[in-house]
Parts: sequence; C-alpha cells; structure tokens
Amino acid sequence: MGDINVLAVLKDSATLAVLAVCSLVSITFAIERWWYFRKASGSSDEVLGHVHKLLESGKSDQAAAYCQKRGSAVSQVVQYGLLHAGRGRRDLEELMGTKRLEEKLKLEKNLAVLGTLGNIAPFIGLFGTVVGIIKAFQDLALAGGGGPSVVAKGIAEALVATAGGLMVAIPAVIFYNVFMRKVKTLGVEMEVASTRLVVMLGAK
Repeated sequence: MGDINVLAVLKDSATLAVLAVCSLVSITFAIERWWYFRKASGSSDEVLGHVHKLLESGKSDQAAAYCQKRGSAVSQVVQYGLLHAGRGRRDLEELMGTKRLEEKLKLEKNLAVLGTLGNIAPFIGLFGTVVGIIKAFQDLALAGGGGPSVVAKGIAEALVATAGGLMVAIPAVIFYNVFMRKVKTLGVEMEVASTRLVVMLGAK
C-alpha cells in the first residue's frame, strides 16, 4: 500500500477529479471574500467620529465624500443616511434599514457556495470510496483468490476519496464560519452607526 501513486489515482478517479474542482472553487471564493471583507471592514466609532466633526463644522458634503472614499459597509450606510438627512426620522430609519440589507447581501455573496461545498464534499468523497471498494471486491472475485492482499491496494486507493472530501470540506467550513461571523459583526456595526447617525442629525 505504500506505493500508491496519488496522481495516478486522481487521474483514474472521476470522484477525485470532481473534488479537485470543488477545492479550486472553494479556494477561489475564499480569497475573493477575504479581499472583499478586507475592504468592507470598518469601525462605526471611527467613521461617525470623523463625520460628527465635519457635521459640526457644517461640512455635510465633505462628510458624505469621506464616507464614499472609505468604502466600508458602515461608511456606505452612513453616507446613504447623509444623502437623505433632510427627511423625517421614520423615513430616514427605513431608508437606512434598506441600505443595511443591501450591504448585508453584498457581504453574504458567494458564502452559500462555501457552505454548500463544506456540506457536500464529504459525501462526494464517501461516494468515491464506496465505488472504489465495490471495484476492489469485484477485482477479488475476478482473481478467484489471493486473500486480502488482492483488495488491499484497491481499498487504500478508495479511501483516498474520503480523505480528499475531508480536505475540501474542512477549510470550506472554517472559511464559511469565519466570514459569517464577520457578516454578523458588520451587521451590528451598521445598525449601531444608523441609530447614532439619526440621533446626530436630529431627525424628527
């Protein structure tokens, strides 16, 4: 069993080929989400602190420009609130609520792919293992004897599919959980920023 050629197994196994594609997709989306969250992250205190100073100086246009330049999820919500600062309190709260939902959708984009891969990859690997074991016992039947040594290599190669499934699933689940935690954190930051901005603007 020590002379198993992993590349040869990958070439001969459709299941491992599928898992290789799943792994590539998982890594691609994980990098894309990491880069997006890197730009979208931001503290509500930092943004509102700067905006508050500009508003006190009567520079509302500069405050909106500052938020647009930062590009974080919190700053986008604050900017949207500043653009509609002349509206009543209820209308302003509803508008900012819709903006938070919009930003949340952007944050959650492609996370379903990571979650799905994390759930199905072990089953794909298990399917490949079952098929491989069936093939190994068929080889034993055709050989007409020889004992466990006839199927040992085939079973070992079949188990590679299970290992491959876990190798795809574990990182995907980790990335999914980390990113969902960031979505939750940024959601709270956006809600806090919205409430504080409404009070700062003195909307009635």
